[in-house]
Amino acid sequence: MKLERMLCMKGGNGEDSYLNNSQAQAQHARSMLHLLREALDGVQLRTPENAFVVADLGCSCGSNTIFMVNFIVKHISKRYLDGGEDTPEFWAFFSDLPSNDFNVLFQLLPPYGGCSMEECLASDSHRSYFAAGVPGSFYRRLFPAKSVDFVYSAFSLHWLSQVPDAVIDKRSTAYNKGKVFIHGATASTANAYKKQFQTDLAGFLSSRAKEVKHGGSLFLVCLGRESSDPSDQGGAGVLFGTHFQDAWDDLVQEGLITSGKRDSFNIPVYAPSVVDFKEVVEANGSFTIKRLELFRGGSPLVVTHPEDASEIGQALANSCRSVTGVLIDAHIGEHLSNELFSRVVSRATAHAKELMDQLQFSHIVASLCPL
Repeated sequence: MKLERMLCMKGGNGEDSYLNNSQAQAQHARSMLHLLREALDGVQLRTPENAFVVADLGCSCGSNTIFMVNFIVKHISKRYLDGGEDTPEFWAFFSDLPSNDFNVLFQLLPPYGGCSMEECLASDSHRSYFAAGVPGSFYRRLFPAKSVDFVYSAFSLHWLSQVPDAVIDKRSTAYNKGKVFIHGATASTANAYKKQFQTDLAGFLSSRAKEVKHGGSLFLVCLGRESSDPSDQGGAGVLFGTHFQDAWDDLVQEGLITSGKRDSFNIPVYAPSVVDFKEVVEANGSFTIKRLELFRGGSPLVVTHPEDASEIGQALANSCRSVTGVLIDAHIGEHLSNELFSRVVSRATAHAKELMDQLQFSHIVASLCPL
């Protein structure tokens, strides 16, 4: 399975779509706006005759990317006006893998877009930038040399370019037998994931070093962890390593899939520590670190009635499915995928209170400038 050809958040506007299950990401992103402002204030402004180019890498297909690009454009516009300058033209590039539902994204763009699909169609809002979609992996080059002023990437860099080969190789000591995620895995498995993350982040930084203008900046957010042990994935471990894992085991025990089928599937996610991230940036040598910290983002579950166990159970299943559903459908088919997530709902509902207490995400926040 070529991950790059199929990895994407769940498209469309259904109950388990990313569009309708990315409210937590929106809340977490808004809680970091003061850090984003700080990064934007450090970007070198050129004469208004030069277009200001912003790129959102890993934009996905929800409305969050629209909000963030609008915020960036408005903030930079204000800096020009406060300095007595005219504002330049703005170019915004929305980039993700080719499998991303760009159709949904484009319908959300002003003047068509709004906070929901219905509002998209009724909106008459103005867009203050030229927009384009750029399909491709951000672990490689995406733009011409020295063409981008500001790179924004949120909740994406924890997605690996591939599941490490050793993790699904039965002959390897890193074989992740019995598990579908790194959380709680052996040291060999965890190190295989860590090595893949290091390789991927190095590729990302090397590509951006060629594309970002001198005086430009990168603002990066991804899942992070407090523990120095890579097999302890924090909030991501609770999301993918508990009830989600148990639901896969249910399918095996009920004879719906073989243990080999389960073991050949792994979530390609790695939540790094601050040290993991810093080591790669420093080894790469293309950027100076302006800010690097672990930011507590809160729960990925957004529920109307936190005392309603069934709502919490469904929210967990929808959250998992919105980000992994496409991969799971490809691996076991839609029917068995439905069976899997019905078991996620049941298990999460039975443990709703502890889920609300334990399921908390932390994020790496990095502001980088090219050397």
